Amino acid sequence: MTTDQFFWVLSRVAGLSSYVALAVALVTGIALRTAVLDWLGSNRALRGLHEYTTVLWIPLAGIHLLSLLLDKTARVGLLDLVIPFHSSYGTLAIGLGALSVDMLLLVTVTAFLKRRMNKDLWLWIHRLAYVAFAMIFLHAVLSGTDFSDPVVSAITWATAAMLLLLAMVRAIWGRLPA
Repeated sequence: MTTDQFFWVLSRVAGLSSYVALAVALVTGIALRTAVLDWLGSNRALRGLHEYTTVLWIPLAGIHLLSLLLDKTARVGLLDLVIPFHSSYGTLAIGLGALSVDMLLLVTVTAFLKRRMNKDLWLWIHRLAYVAFAMIFLHAVLSGTDFSDPVVSAITWATAAMLLLLAMVRAIWGRLPA
């Protein structure tokens, strides 16, 4: 295995792992606040899983980004990772990934500042996680090379379907009071 092949595999594994961690964070987060699932609202294990995976995506995404920088065949530069739609290669796919990381960093930082922020502003920023996840999903669909693998495809589509289902349940039965 060459160095570039190693970084390519590392990038894929880290990217998929980051996606799963973020999906678990979003699914547990919406489940904790959905009225029809109110019995989960006080579940410490579920809340702990939400808080852990909310932070877990960061090092995994960092490994994904670093390995892309180190892989010479990926043709991704530092500015491509920070400035959305800057890349001359895979502009839309890489741009969606960069924009979603920027948004998720904002959501994560403000999660630590929740008690110091206006509640409505914090909630608005926190909900950007769903928009960012949709962009990551599109990033994966457009740039992911593993969608021909049934396991990867099943995980990706199942998490998106679960979030959609929980969003519909929440829209119908409402949100738990804060």
